[in-house]
Amino acid sequence: MTRQSCRLGILTGGGDCPGLNAVIRAIAKSAMNSLGATIIGVEDGFEGLVEGRMKELSNADVSGIINQGGTILGTSNKGDPWHYPMEGPDGGIEIVDASFRTLKNYKRWGLDALIAIGGDGTMHISHRCGEMGMNIIGVPKTIDNDLLCTDLTFGHDTAVYVATEAVDRLHTTGSSHHRVMVVEVMGRYAGWIAASAGLAGGADIILIPEIPFRWEPVFNCVIKRSTRGKRFSIVCVAEGAQCPEVGEVVKSYDVKRTDAKQLGGVGEYVGKMITEATDIETRVTILGHLQRGGSPTPFDRILATKFGTKATELVAEGAFGRMAALQSNEIVSVDIKDAIERQKLVPPDHEIIRAARAVGTSFGDEDGR
Repeated sequence: MTRQSCRLGILTGGGDCPGLNAVIRAIAKSAMNSLGATIIGVEDGFEGLVEGRMKELSNADVSGIINQGGTILGTSNKGDPWHYPMEGPDGGIEIVDASFRTLKNYKRWGLDALIAIGGDGTMHISHRCGEMGMNIIGVPKTIDNDLLCTDLTFGHDTAVYVATEAVDRLHTTGSSHHRVMVVEVMGRYAGWIAASAGLAGGADIILIPEIPFRWEPVFNCVIKRSTRGKRFSIVCVAEGAQCPEVGEVVKSYDVKRTDAKQLGGVGEYVGKMITEATDIETRVTILGHLQRGGSPTPFDRILATKFGTKATELVAEGAFGRMAALQSNEIVSVDIKDAIERQKLVPPDHEIIRAARAVGTSFGDEDGR
């Protein structure tokens, strides 16, 4: 890629996440410095690519944003070009294939490459865009940490920090009122946030999608602590945890999204079941979008900057269809196709799980071990 001709697009797809602005800054500044690139910021993720909305970014636009949460470009988790919501003739929502418009705008803007920052959904879309002929580079972003081929995604550390602080604070109020405190955290189908925050915060029970649980071990853990004079318990539950009778708890459905299910409410369900079975007062806290907002941790700022500069290197090398990744403390690149082969879930024998079990944490499985 020559210094004179490079026009580089950036978009942020999916949910917002701490560290997005740090990546945008790293890509833009490194590409301006090393490639003399013109930076085109695509607005609101793939929605902007479909609808033709973009703005040229200057050095001033990307200065002083490394510590800011959110994304200066805007984002959307309802912009899948192959599953695009449009208003139909009757005023209702009609799902159409608008992918041809993405390639049209890519060419109209004269882009030499497009860097897509996002999670599993964004990488799936990016792979399909690459198959259409776009020069695509991926940067892995998700608080869920569920992308293959990278040890961590930026945003996860901040989400775990926020969730851990919440668990810490619930300890004091739970012990004061002798209650069971249930905290529901994000993660969708992966339990990385719950497992990490539960371990770091000293939760007594951790419930994650990857480990099927039963009610008896959960109730027994709470009762046992109470009879031993520990008059409170902390339960950290992932939003995608599978309840014995009902499976995952779905809050609502949104047809505008490729995955229409919006998880939420499992914390309330778990709290209700514990109260009814143990007669111990229970309170529920749902952290929700608190985990996705605010300033990124230093770790996430550094990781995001490393990912962003690696993405620029891949553009310079013409190594398209690749995604920046962290492996064994080294920043490498992997094939986007490999990163989306399946979701990266928590192995039941992962060291986080083993460590939690060793200090007496219950995962609600049959033998309580």
